[in-house]
Amino acid sequence: MSDGDDEPADAADEPAPDESENAPAEEPDADDSSTAGEDEEPRPEERERYEALRARLGEAEDALEAAETEADLDGVEATLDDIEADIEDADFTDPEEFQPDEEELDEDEEVEELLDFAEELTNELQDLQDELEEQRGPYAADVVDEIETAKSTVESTRWTETGDEQVADAIGAFVADAADTLDADLAGDDIEALDATVAAVEDAGLDADDDEETIAALLALADDLQSGIDDSQAFADLSSRAKLQYEGFYDVLGKHKDYPPEWSAVKEWAKRDNVEMVALCMEHFGDSEYMQKHCLESFVRMGNPEAIDVLKEKAQRRNLTAVEALGKTGHPDAVEGVADYIDSDSNPQLQKTALRAVGELGATEHTEDVAQWLVAEREDVRSAAARALGLLGDTRAIAPLGDVLADEAESEGVRASAAWALYQIGTARALETAAEHAETRSFLVQSETEKAAAALD
Repeated sequence: MSDGDDEPADAADEPAPDESENAPAEEPDADDSSTAGEDEEPRPEERERYEALRARLGEAEDALEAAETEADLDGVEATLDDIEADIEDADFTDPEEFQPDEEELDEDEEVEELLDFAEELTNELQDLQDELEEQRGPYAADVVDEIETAKSTVESTRWTETGDEQVADAIGAFVADAADTLDADLAGDDIEALDATVAAVEDAGLDADDDEETIAALLALADDLQSGIDDSQAFADLSSRAKLQYEGFYDVLGKHKDYPPEWSAVKEWAKRDNVEMVALCMEHFGDSEYMQKHCLESFVRMGNPEAIDVLKEKAQRRNLTAVEALGKTGHPDAVEGVADYIDSDSNPQLQKTALRAVGELGATEHTEDVAQWLVAEREDVRSAAARALGLLGDTRAIAPLGDVLADEAESEGVRASAAWALYQIGTARALETAAEHAETRSFLVQSETEKAAAALD
């Protein structure tokens, strides 16, 4: 009999349970789990939509290849429009969102670039749309456009006498052939004949399918017309000397002439005060610094306001001679071409030229602008400002000029310029201001102040 402490015999004989059966299942390593879906597409649903849309694009491409009429092409266009709308509505994810952060990658680790579904589909769609447009036509409107382009070229181009004849021949040949093609009577000369052809094409009611050959023939004729016009001699095709010869520029040359002949012609035209011919030479010899210089100097001697527009263009490039020539015109329209350079103290030569030009133009609205340079750092600029004030003749300048003249610390040249300016202003007060210094010890200053004193007697 057992006392309860002993194990039953059967229990002792039972095998020990396998500990592995009750132990928790081992979790797979992180490395194993990361490779489980390694080859799976991260966007399976988007992939399906992408493939479906690509299939539809393929069907549209087949339909485009089989299209024979404009109606067929219209059907393909409608299909492509539907596909385009569906691509926009597909809401494809930007593949960048699936790319890992570069900072988390190992140095030798490469990341496969994911396909941009929206971009791929859009590119394929665009290619088909472009191909569709290439297959359309030709249309009667294309013929009209070609004729209008040729007409515009004829009207906007300056032709030589030879070119006029060549253009007329090209138009005549085109109109005759177009009349045969359209079986129409196309009357008129040159531009009128082209207008008549346009009207005939529009009235013919040509169909892109039924009249394809006729339209193609007219387009070929229009292309020949444009080629004929392009081959005609335009004035712009001539060399610089040929252009001037055509304009009669050299007609003024006599037996005796300087070299180059253009310089001789410019001098002769300048004597005749002919701005147009001098400007033509400057235009056609724009690359020659020599001729540019002589043409501008001719404008200085001429002082003709007709040259203002040409001179302003040159003055914008800070050309000293152009600024000087603007001053010589004496016309108020020239002021804006020079006034901006009054303050060009970084370029003293330009500044001095502008000061004199403003004075010669009598632009009294700039008196104060000029007067401020009486205290410029450079002596020659101070002198130029004083003389410019004299040319302006504005009585507001009397006081500042008097101050300069009375300043014995100022140079003789600047004081003499101030005295000269007061004499030029010529009012009693101006002359009296200058005459007060008639006894100055400076001969240079005295020679100017004595003129003022004499004028008062």
